[in-house]
Amino acid sequence: MSFKIVADSSSNIKGGNCSVVPLKIYLGDKEYIDNNDLDVSQMMADFGNSKEKSSTSCPNISEWLEAFEGADEIFAITISSNLSASYSCATSAKDEYLMTHEDAKICIIDSLSVGPEMELIVEKIIQLRNEGKEFHEIEQEIAQYQKRTHLMFWLKTLDNLARNGRVNGAVAKVVSALGIEIVGKANEDGELQLLHKCRGKNKSYAKILEELEMSGFSGKCIITHCNNEQDAVKLKELINEKFIDAEIVINECGGLCSYYAQNGGVVLGYLSN
Repeated sequence: MSFKIVADSSSNIKGGNCSVVPLKIYLGDKEYIDNNDLDVSQMMADFGNSKEKSSTSCPNISEWLEAFEGADEIFAITISSNLSASYSCATSAKDEYLMTHEDAKICIIDSLSVGPEMELIVEKIIQLRNEGKEFHEIEQEIAQYQKRTHLMFWLKTLDNLARNGRVNGAVAKVVSALGIEIVGKANEDGELQLLHKCRGKNKSYAKILEELEMSGFSGKCIITHCNNEQDAVKLKELINEKFIDAEIVINECGGLCSYYAQNGGVVLGYLSN
């Protein structure tokens, strides 16, 4: 049986053992395809120099079907269904695929999250597969594993989230006007929840460490950032000081996550015990 893992590009994954289906970002009439060829820094510079309207779109059914092709066992991981229609399209693609591949097994996973938490799920599927687990065993174990995966974000602006209806517009205006930083998380329903309004980096660092401790942080974390390696590295150092031997990886956000996190944004995917 041929095996395949597919994720949409909100996962920030660049390929390897996982096929990636790109979302798209729009600035006026210009389209940015969130794949390995996208110059994220240039895209963010374009947004910074423009007053045009922006939006995003998820992979359509045909794009998911193309990604599934050639496999008999498929795990597909999508951005939260409360943030995008990607899960719905992947589910429809599953139904169509099974019409012509009756013996195939397909598991569509709603990450209820985005970015590095999705990457943790993909890594776990690969681990279980390498351990020789059967499809149904992986499916069951991932459902349990998702109870331990979490997402936290630290943002300097909420403008693009507000423009696309992901957070309250009035709150976004206050954040911009007062220069407040926001620490938040993805809740159990896969919605973005704003937790703390912070003045200055030190307050933000402290709240992130506090949230990690309260969640029962297990020591595994992926930190992603949009043009802010300095704060990502500092945050890694602080986490390692508080949680000895924590396993922390730093990556750059892909196009979709950069669009929403915006310049300076930092997003963490992590495990609890």
